[in-house]
Amino acid sequence: MISLLTPLRTWHRPLLVCAALMLGLVLVSGVGLVVDGRTLLDEPVWVKPLKFGFAFALYAGTLAWLLTKLTRGRRLGRWVGTVFAVAATLEVGAITVQAARGTFSHFNADQSDPVTLALVPLLSFGVLVIVIAQLVLAVVVLIQRTGGAALKRAIRAGLALATFGMLVPVFWMVTEVHARTVTDANGRSVPMYQGHGIGDPDGHGMPLTNWSATGGDFRVPHFFALHGIQVLLLVTAVLAALAARHVWLRDEKVRARLVGSATLGYTGLVAVVTWQAWRGQSLIHPDPATLLALAVVLLLTAATTARVIITARRRAATARAFELPEMAR
Repeated sequence: MISLLTPLRTWHRPLLVCAALMLGLVLVSGVGLVVDGRTLLDEPVWVKPLKFGFAFALYAGTLAWLLTKLTRGRRLGRWVGTVFAVAATLEVGAITVQAARGTFSHFNADQSDPVTLALVPLLSFGVLVIVIAQLVLAVVVLIQRTGGAALKRAIRAGLALATFGMLVPVFWMVTEVHARTVTDANGRSVPMYQGHGIGDPDGHGMPLTNWSATGGDFRVPHFFALHGIQVLLLVTAVLAALAARHVWLRDEKVRARLVGSATLGYTGLVAVVTWQAWRGQSLIHPDPATLLALAVVLLLTAATTARVIITARRRAATARAFELPEMAR
């Protein structure tokens, strides 16, 4: 059975501090949602800090654990992890400041506001630093040779998905421009150079996520890809736990193949929602082409998973049949 857990004291401390700060922000933002009724484009001003706090708490915590698994490039990995933690804290801090002020953080082109002028470079370069740090960490993980095959596959695939998820909004922001003027929570007119929506820059958001319900939204593939690593690590942990009760799952190669099937399915899901968003289509309003693509992904994933399970159980049964006569002698 694979041990996924390591003592908390060995986890990367700056990333743990970052994760703790983000969890604190989630609590503060939750209070803000209750006591502060201001909105930005029909979204409560504290929703964005809450979402960023939750996402970075989860991801920084995952990285803090992941860095305990390094045997090669450990010093570089820990240094880059610190850079990631600092950049993420500053980035989300700037988002929180703007939310508290009742105005926009990203895409804000207001030249008359000194605070916004000071924070926009931080927000822009902060994203760049986070992406570069993520790329370096992904390379460092790729050169590792320790750990079981299932865990290694989950980590590598998860980091690849997360890296893609971080690049999606960067690519969209530098390739598309939707200049317009909107009103912030204080009633001020604010020039904006971009929006989250594709086809409908601001859109009309879904509950909680505020992803566009009237067009595509690059936050959808960003979210699914960024958190793929947690999904795959959870699959790995569940398979390791089930191996205690199922003989056919005790083979590391079998668990690695099942993680591979999960990776296939999740990567297919990310590809479909990315394609869907790029066509200006809302997640909750899929057309027949999107539904067909999702069906293909589901069938392929189910087929590969079934093949691995049937083969593994057959081999386990055969091995058991050979063991019984030997035990009877």
